[in-house]
Amino acid sequence: MSTAQRVATELTQIAPRLRQARQMKNVTLDELAKETGISKSTLSRLESGQRKPSLELLLPIVAALAVPLDEIVTSPRIEDPRVPQKSSRADGRTLTRLSNHHGEPQAYKMTIPATDRTPVLRTHEGYEWIYVLSGRLRLVLGEHDIVMAAGEAAEFDTKNPHWFGAAGTGPVELLSMFGKHGERIHLRARSSAALKSSVGTR
Repeated sequence: MSTAQRVATELTQIAPRLRQARQMKNVTLDELAKETGISKSTLSRLESGQRKPSLELLLPIVAALAVPLDEIVTSPRIEDPRVPQKSSRADGRTLTRLSNHHGEPQAYKMTIPATDRTPVLRTHEGYEWIYVLSGRLRLVLGEHDIVMAAGEAAEFDTKNPHWFGAAGTGPVELLSMFGKHGERIHLRARSSAALKSSVGTR
């Protein structure tokens, strides 16, 4: 649930809390109106949710009822910000989603084994951004064939033929951001058919 949704949900709880607090104190709407200077109709609309609550209205009411404001208005619960990490494996590569929202692009951590060194170029809709965390990464993009070290980043249109894999003696770890088309490509295991239909190899 988004922050806006949590706030909206919390606001709907104010009206019944006001009514309950007044009834618990055995105070009528007429008595509360006289005590606060707020009209009976306004108080009734507040308790029915037909009037938007404001501090100018709530403070006199809680003072007259002798109840803490935080019994009427509570802060929306903050959800755990940690992203559950679930890894997927394909062709020896490990892909871990690092974002929890439902839109695009999504952030991932990817580990590519040292044995993944044969380029299989593909194209798909979207855009990709990569950042090398450790190891050495070979990126083949169209006519470009480059090796990237830790701390280097690249971004490219995935409609261009591309591939990236290990270039050093050990595995390479990287952060990547891409959309659903890229996710399908990265998680799809290679097959002899895929090798034959790939754009090319180097």
